[in-house]
Amino acid sequence: MHQQTLAPFIWNIADLLLGAFRPSEYGRIILPFTVLRRLECVLEPSRDKVRSQYEAMKASGVDMDLILPTTAGATFYNVSQFSLASVGSTSTRANLEDYIAKFSANARQVFDHFAFDRWLEKLEKANLLYLVAQKFAAVDLHPDKISNHEMGLVFEHLIRKFAESSNDDAGQYFTPRDVVRLATTLVFAPDHQALNGDGVVRTVYDCAAGTGGFLSSAIEQVYEWNPNARLVPYAQELNPETYAISVADKLIQGYDTRNIKLGNTLSDDHLPHEQFDYCLANPPFGVKWENVQKQVQAEHSQQGFAGRFGAGLPRVGDGSLLFLMHLLSKRKPVELGGSRIGIVLSGSPLFNGGAGSGESEIRRWILENDWLEAIIALPTDLFYNTGIGTYIWVLSNHKDALRKGKVQLIDASAMHAPMRKSLGSKRKYLSDEQIAEIAKLHEAFEVRPNSKIFASTDFGYRRITVERPLRLRFSVTPEKLAAYENTKGSDQIEAFASVQGEFDNLSAFLKAASIKRLGKGALKAALACFGERDANAQPVLDDKGNPQADADLREFENVPLNQSIDDYFGREVLPHLPDAWIDAGKTDAKDGQVGIVGYEINFNRYFYVYQPPRPLAEIDADLKAVEAEIAALLGEVTA
Repeated sequence: MHQQTLAPFIWNIADLLLGAFRPSEYGRIILPFTVLRRLECVLEPSRDKVRSQYEAMKASGVDMDLILPTTAGATFYNVSQFSLASVGSTSTRANLEDYIAKFSANARQVFDHFAFDRWLEKLEKANLLYLVAQKFAAVDLHPDKISNHEMGLVFEHLIRKFAESSNDDAGQYFTPRDVVRLATTLVFAPDHQALNGDGVVRTVYDCAAGTGGFLSSAIEQVYEWNPNARLVPYAQELNPETYAISVADKLIQGYDTRNIKLGNTLSDDHLPHEQFDYCLANPPFGVKWENVQKQVQAEHSQQGFAGRFGAGLPRVGDGSLLFLMHLLSKRKPVELGGSRIGIVLSGSPLFNGGAGSGESEIRRWILENDWLEAIIALPTDLFYNTGIGTYIWVLSNHKDALRKGKVQLIDASAMHAPMRKSLGSKRKYLSDEQIAEIAKLHEAFEVRPNSKIFASTDFGYRRITVERPLRLRFSVTPEKLAAYENTKGSDQIEAFASVQGEFDNLSAFLKAASIKRLGKGALKAALACFGERDANAQPVLDDKGNPQADADLREFENVPLNQSIDDYFGREVLPHLPDAWIDAGKTDAKDGQVGIVGYEINFNRYFYVYQPPRPLAEIDADLKAVEAEIAALLGEVTA
């Protein structure tokens, strides 16, 4: 049975649960039974041989984990006398529990994370356990019939159905395979040694692994390109059920599942100090990280760059850049071959946060270290749970010489094909030809209409503070005197009460009040109470004769890093504001120069194509045609 028909067939077993269970609970039964049947089918050919060897050696005290996997021809085994087909209609639950308990520990943990024993108890109480077991026993999930790739798609289909029935978000658990294929192609293609060498071993890591589909596809692709190369997967996943599927998937593929960890990557890295050749991830878009805020902030403040988050912290509303920094912490030193990273992100990490913000400082850290190789803008409606535009970031700490100091932006937003049938929000997909076309654009590294090349510093700017003088016209009225009397400067009330007329500068006003000098507090009160803004008045001067700045007229200018601040100011500001000046006290915390450094990648600006408006005569003709149509319709109504 093909996977496209197999997944709905398995899900239809859920019809048995109607009435006894809520639809939101179906997946918690269907998924572990599917995993159990898959493991059973994998072990089927060696089942009797493993049982015989176990019976012969169980009294010897030998660690069975050293012997039986070889006999089973897998990284796991089972020594129970039972199978799904033989658990019997009586004592079904006890027999099933015996069956699961006698898996090797690496496989048994899968069912622990599903909390499967609790669901077996509920099925037994509903008198459905034996019937469900028999239905699954009839499903052939042998690897000869259903490949690992197809089985991964089956799991993804089931999770999507499970999510739909419980109003959950299926998209956070897996990435569409077309997006995965593009990301892995962009990350792997430049590694010619791995693709062409003999006996090459590489490590790959996913920090938000979901069901492990990203890793599985990566493994398949490298094997497809070079059967003599081997990719060793590492991962961490937060959700126990999708973690269980990922572990089961890697067990069947023959990998060491001790490299697959359960837990929150941001607050508790279970693979500390590990470094990988490749990193791949599609972290959840725009997810708040306030539940781990305490741990993340502690690592940032206490460890700095010795930890993962030294560059800065993004706003709590979106943790995407935390995952990116986490992946960069896993990079191998260049002398050990370096690392390549592919991560799928929404648009907000490109530009959220102004100069000096956590997001900007993270982008600055990445770009000034020259780790960003390329960003590819993807079409909308590619994902199951959102229709927003998304981007693949490709990073490397061992760029080719041609790419050093450069960043390539590729606009692939128009490259897509329509889905025959929408899957949630996914209405488009990337065909193999389109993936190849995007990969060729990346490989060519040339300026084209949909490929732009920039220096890393082109995305940087200095935010300068532009000040203008405070200009006030002074006068004294009973209302202003009353306001002044309620301030700290009220000891001068009689002096100000004698002032008559209006004054366009502070000096003349104070002279009229026979006041030589006011204290700081009294001066502030006098300016606030007796002064009114007037563009034609003289600037208010401080004790040193310098004009005071008017906070209401304060503006900010972003000066590109590759331009002189003075030249920019003279060209862009002074012609319009001749009395303005730059606040030289606002300097960057890192380089000490005037202006706070910021980085943003405004993708749309670089690929914007001006569309001139239609001629007025053409617009006018259209309006007249519409007016005539409306008039005709009204004529029919009133006739």
